[in-house]
Amino acid sequence: MSEFVDGTAFNHEQGNRARKLFAAVVLAALDDAIADDKKYGNGPEQIARWARSRDGREVLSCAGIDPNERVVAGLMEFVSRGVRTSVALSREESERRAVQAAAEAEAA
Repeated sequence: MSEFVDGTAFNHEQGNRARKLFAAVVLAALDDAIADDKKYGNGPEQIARWARSRDGREVLSCAGIDPNERVVAGLMEFVSRGVRTSVALSREESERRAVQAAAEAEAA
């Protein structure tokens, strides 16, 4: 029984690592589209074309993202804002921590 649990835990961990790897590919595609937008003005169209392509849909699915039109619209909107993913993620994380700290201070 213990052997089965260890194998299941290992497979789960492998799946999480694979999802993170594919999520990194999605972030790189967003950064490429943002760069294209700054250079050529066609970033949202580029990310939409990629997300609707067979490869793009496969990568999004492997990252745990449902490749539907709502997602494509969200990716296009993100690219049109022009904020690179590393900056957006660090800002989002710092805002999340600030909200959490304020909630904890309020509770105390």
